[in-house]
Amino acid sequence: MSSKAGTRRVELEGGATLLLEESHLVPLVAITVALRTGALYDPEGREGLYRYAGRMLRRGAGALSSSDIEDAIDRLGSEIGVDAASSSFSFGGQVIRRSLDPFVELAGTLLASPTFSEDEAAKLRRESVAELVEARDNDRSLAQRAFRRAMFPNHGYGRFASGTPESVAAITASEARALHGQHFRQKNAMVTFSGDVDEATAVAAATRLLRGLPAGEPTLIETPEPPKVAGRRLVFVDKPERTQTQILIGTLGTSATDPDHVPLLIANAVFGGTFTSRLMREVRSKRGWSYGASSRLGIDRRRQSFSMWTFPAATDAAACIALELELFEAFVKDGITARELGFIKKYLTRSYAFEIDTPHKRVHQALDVDLYGLPADYYSSHTAHVDAVTVDAAREAVQRRLDPESLLFVVVGTAKDILKPIQDAIPRLSETTVVPFDTL
Repeated sequence: MSSKAGTRRVELEGGATLLLEESHLVPLVAITVALRTGALYDPEGREGLYRYAGRMLRRGAGALSSSDIEDAIDRLGSEIGVDAASSSFSFGGQVIRRSLDPFVELAGTLLASPTFSEDEAAKLRRESVAELVEARDNDRSLAQRAFRRAMFPNHGYGRFASGTPESVAAITASEARALHGQHFRQKNAMVTFSGDVDEATAVAAATRLLRGLPAGEPTLIETPEPPKVAGRRLVFVDKPERTQTQILIGTLGTSATDPDHVPLLIANAVFGGTFTSRLMREVRSKRGWSYGASSRLGIDRRRQSFSMWTFPAATDAAACIALELELFEAFVKDGITARELGFIKKYLTRSYAFEIDTPHKRVHQALDVDLYGLPADYYSSHTAHVDAVTVDAAREAVQRRLDPESLLFVVVGTAKDILKPIQDAIPRLSETTVVPFDTL
């Protein structure tokens, strides 16, 4: 058995792009069809439409009913899933090599010929609304939704790919059909094949997979850079009888096209990106306030957020916020030390092997470069980028990009118990909004 190194790129006749990562170590093939458009294209009041249209692909296609489709997937021993994000949509699955041809035939039918029947559309509406209502039981999910909405007000990033109960309940089968016709086009598609498949087979299979889609491309919209909202703002998601909280604190972060993007990623890894980070050490190890404490920088086509996450007991929430704010201000003022930089460089360089240890991971790195407009060598020169970061570059990146005076604080808890001490824990707090949990 052998494995050919390197992701290959092939432009297909209909205008789609094929990315191939060939490996014959295991007789499995993973396939993804990705679109360069996503939930940013949901119309106002129909948030969740892109995801809903994608989920309808398995609810009937061609001459196949929804039960026929599920039976066929089971017979092939395969799996098929869909996912909608702000800037992209993906459809795909995995199948044993000997079942590749019937899998491609089935997947091609689902992609090109969904029926969007009224009965199935109504069932999916009910299921989707029920899922969204049930998700309100998940406090972390509530915090994330509140954070996103407040971090990106009046911007597409502030809306939810899953929609809201109200927006999803209003979606019609005809709207899903229209979105499918506009966006499911060959020139809007990228196809990845990874695993036990050679180039000739992959090209032929990808061509068959997409042959039912029109060759054109959708009318693209230009997503503006999200603006930074000045001041320190608190959004308190009020939920009764919470003995534990969920806390997100953040500001606008980075864009992959920033010249200081990698230094900022490195600095963030020191601050809250590993189990031995400053946040974990101070919040969990020393004080035991939260089992987890981390920070992250989101990546998309436009600037995303920096955020810190903890989940302390309600009685520790105000003190935890005060500590996080103190740590963050010191981080912005002083940056990271040479010792911290040396450690994180070794850690990131050595652990990178786990980011590329399967053909599926490798081909999806190449896919992300296209979907999110990343620099061409974003992944291929990862270790060189990491090695080039200096202490001064990391400090300057933090000071340039992260603003301690423009922070959003999101807390899920019981307002009557802890709102006042949390407000007191945030100096120069300019705005407080209390949001009932069942409105998210």
